[in-house]
Amino acid sequence: MSHLRKIALTTLAMIAFAGNSLLCRAAFNHTSIDAASFTAIRLVSGAGTLWLVVRMKGGSHTGEGNWMSAFALFAYAAGFSFAYLSLPAATGALLLFGAVQTTMIGYGIWVGERLRRRQLVGLALAFGGLVGLLLPGLTAPPLYGSVLMLGAGVAWGVYSLRGKGVGDPSRVTAGNFLLSVPFAVTLSLLMLNNTSLDNVGIWYATLSGALASGIGYVIWYAALPAMKATTAATVQLTVPVITALGGVAFLGEPITLRMAVAAVAILGGIALVILDKQHTKGVLGTTPENLSR
Repeated sequence: MSHLRKIALTTLAMIAFAGNSLLCRAAFNHTSIDAASFTAIRLVSGAGTLWLVVRMKGGSHTGEGNWMSAFALFAYAAGFSFAYLSLPAATGALLLFGAVQTTMIGYGIWVGERLRRRQLVGLALAFGGLVGLLLPGLTAPPLYGSVLMLGAGVAWGVYSLRGKGVGDPSRVTAGNFLLSVPFAVTLSLLMLNNTSLDNVGIWYATLSGALASGIGYVIWYAALPAMKATTAATVQLTVPVITALGGVAFLGEPITLRMAVAAVAILGGIALVILDKQHTKGVLGTTPENLSR
């Protein structure tokens, strides 16, 4: 793969991942769609797109979805949607990213992996940034939405860890999306009295699932084999930044001083963990499944 093609694919993938936050927030800002319906439509459209791509390209037939991973995927998508009822796009993306990375690094420590001093400093800095972002104050994000987004990040971290070495990532992701649909439909039925749909909201949810999720993962998996694991992990630090810029440009969201300082602390701390040359492979993981968002 040429260097230019790798850069183009990586850039498109990061924009797609940031697009999930922007599309979700835009849907709740400008349409009447409810969070449960948004989640269901996103997962259904993502499942359909991924399976279509898998069937078209053929390739490896190793691996398939499983119910535990599918539930973790559903928990992420549902928490993500309900959190964005109240959170700005940039704040939500930063909380999600911080929770995902903290969960995965924390799991590595739990199973016996050791971090060097610089990495411990980085982890403490990132955790301090999350705490600082959530401390009470005039510019603090809503607590309920923040807790939901942190939970969504933990769920995605679990999903990512479960995806290590399970086979062809596109096929496994497609299978997990498909198996997550019954959970999302059940949630929609339980919240039937709160259902609210409109055409624009449905389109936002469909674009989030089919384009930002489905096609985004396909592009990412195409670029990933040409990158080192540390490069792939580090480049994802751009997703909250892209989301913040998109929130300002398309949603009119302000960037507060608290948000800016927290972003520097969280992203900078995670970068210290990732970039240390002695960092063990297991903490980050090197498979496409746990390097995607």
